[in-house]
This record gives sequence, structure tokens and C-alpha cells, in this order.
Amino acid sequence: MMKPFVYICVLSLLIAPVLVHAQSFRELVNEQVVPFGDSIIALGYGFAFLFFLWGMFRFFFSTSDEQREKGKSFAFWGIIGLVVLFGVWGFVKLFLSILPSAGS
Repeated sequence: MMKPFVYICVLSLLIAPVLVHAQSFRELVNEQVVPFGDSIIALGYGFAFLFFLWGMFRFFFSTSDEQREKGKSFAFWGIIGLVVLFGVWGFVKLFLSILPSAGS
């Protein structure tokens, strides 16, 4: 019961200097959130692309129809993953571009 509270307190103590130092919300987001998000999204792109490639490999080099269908499914979901990642991160970047700055 106390464990989540302790984790939250420690996390808030670790984040507090970053929040106090930030001059605006936009600066905080641009310096802390965007680089982290960029690295996570890049990792997601890589996994989705590998998923797609694995599906294409299974589709073209399998002899059984069942394996070909699994390969087609892998390739399809890899493409869906790429589209979703591009779309979501595009909306995040759009939202970040319309955030008001401290000077405005």
C-alpha cells in the first residue's frame, strides 16, 4: 500500500529540479519530452519495419499456405504499425507546434 506512494515521492523529487528550472511549459516539453518521445518512436518504427520485413520474408520464402498467410498477416500489421506511429507522432508534433510560448 505504501510502495506506490514512496515511488511517486521519489519520482517527484527527481523531477522537481527539472520542473523548477524550466522557464515555460513549452521549453520543458521541447527539452525533456520531445527527445524522449523521438527515441521511443524511432524504436517503434524499427520494430514495425522489422515486423513487416519478417512477414514479407515468411510470405515469399514459405512453402505452405498456412505460413504464407501468417507472413501476410505479419506484413499487414507491420504496415498498420508504421501508419499508426507516423500518425500519432505527427499529431503530437502538430500539438506541440501550436503550444503558446512564454513570450506570447
